Amino acid sequence: MNTESILRAEYPDGLVIVYDGECPFCSSYVRVLTLRESAGTVHLVDARGKPALAARLRSEGYDLNQGMVTLYGATIYFGADCVNLLALLSTPSGLFNRINGALFRSRTLSRLLYPVLRCGRNLTLRLMRRSRIGGAGS
Repeated sequence: MNTESILRAEYPDGLVIVYDGECPFCSSYVRVLTLRESAGTVHLVDARGKPALAARLRSEGYDLNQGMVTLYGATIYFGADCVNLLALLSTPSGLFNRINGALFRSRTLSRLLYPVLRCGRNLTLRLMRRSRIGGAGS
């Protein structure tokens, strides 16, 4: 059974976002983002509370220390592709969503900017003395 099937068994409908609940940026991002109704039910999954899922994702090439994961339909989106998808599914309401949409609706711009965001996240977690997902050292 693959990760997509495991996630669909637990969250049969809508969109699933797997993120780092100890990262202040990741947590704020998923809380503030407003998605269109067409995205369906949004399931927010803190990877730190689901270590078996985090390990499974890592074994399939999705290192949650390097990016968030979203399951939409039957496709898993990771990192820059994840924020690009979320920008495409977001509403234009609110300043945050408008800025997010302007920056990340472009797949190319998402891929250029995402490494900068990831670097900021990793530096912040290191300064906060938070461990990496999966318990590996900072």
